[in-house]
Amino acid sequence: MTPERLRAFCLEFNASVEEFPFGPESSVFKVLGKMFALTALDGRPLTINLKCDPDEAIRLRETHPAIVPGWHMNKRHWNTVTVSGVPDRLLRELVEDSYDLVVAGLPKAERLRLDRP
Repeated sequence: MTPERLRAFCLEFNASVEEFPFGPESSVFKVLGKMFALTALDGRPLTINLKCDPDEAIRLRETHPAIVPGWHMNKRHWNTVTVSGVPDRLLRELVEDSYDLVVAGLPKAERLRLDRP
């Protein structure tokens, strides 16, 4: 997946926005103010930090060498994924799972606004 496609995919989710709180080189994708993805789109290799269920995070790390504990993140809840090391389909699932986990932590009224009870 190219950096442009990754950016576009992250922005497809309801109420998702791209911000640059750590400088222009780091894209932070948020839903209603909560981060679900962090990446340097011009990074080589291209990597992305994604929130993950702790048990699933361990399984993914054991199965895919391109998935490691989140760099500069809570290692229990975040993974760093090297984009070129996983199939596009898996990457899309991981981004969507990250978004869903963040949305699940929002107040019910906000979740309903996003059509995600």
